[in-house]
Amino acid sequence: MAESVYTVIELIGTSTESWAKAAAAAIKRAGRTLRELRVAEVVEQDLVLNNGKVEAYRTKIKVSFKYEDAKKARA
Repeated sequence: MAESVYTVIELIGTSTESWAKAAAAAIKRAGRTLRELRVAEVVEQDLVLNNGKVEAYRTKIKVSFKYEDAKKARA
């Protein structure tokens, strides 16, 4: 296997329905601009409350994607 390098970024997705949908929203958005997404790790989950009621679910994830050399990406 060839050597590879991956970049890891942190994202926070939100949803009014669930933590899973919040994570999926973050991945979906990342997929629009990043290529070769590899792994997503749930780091933290929390809730946005309004008058004691759940207003939104938030999921913080770490996402890794393959690092590409600028020269290689242009080829």
